[in-house]
Amino acid sequence: MTRNRKPEARKKVLIVDDELDVRIYVRTLFETSGFAPTATRDGIAGLQKAKELTPDLIVLDVMMPETGGVNMYRELKTDPKLKDIPVIMLTAVGKKSFSHYLKMLNIQSEASIPQPDAYMEKPLDHEKLLELAEKLIG
Repeated sequence: MTRNRKPEARKKVLIVDDELDVRIYVRTLFETSGFAPTATRDGIAGLQKAKELTPDLIVLDVMMPETGGVNMYRELKTDPKLKDIPVIMLTAVGKKSFSHYLKMLNIQSEASIPQPDAYMEKPLDHEKLLELAEKLIG
């Protein structure tokens, strides 16, 4: 599924995952499909890069060392400049478990954090990931 995007029209995708092989695979997948991907390995670097780039889409892992995906997701959704960026959670954590954890966070928090725009469990289905990206950012 190769895209023919003009360089200036390439949508920016931020990939945040602690597994090097996943970062390389997903970055290559988006790059060869006409997107402009950037990858980082944890939530701290991911949040910094999101503020720097203001990507069109973020693909985010849940389980990462230091600042994990849930904390990064919460920071994204409470930041006025980043809250509208679509997020695809790509993780080995089941959707039910993630939803329950998010629900518990919302009970403890003043501001309610929305569910992610899409949720994919690993192992990743590359066609589905690209379809979701196209659906979310065109």
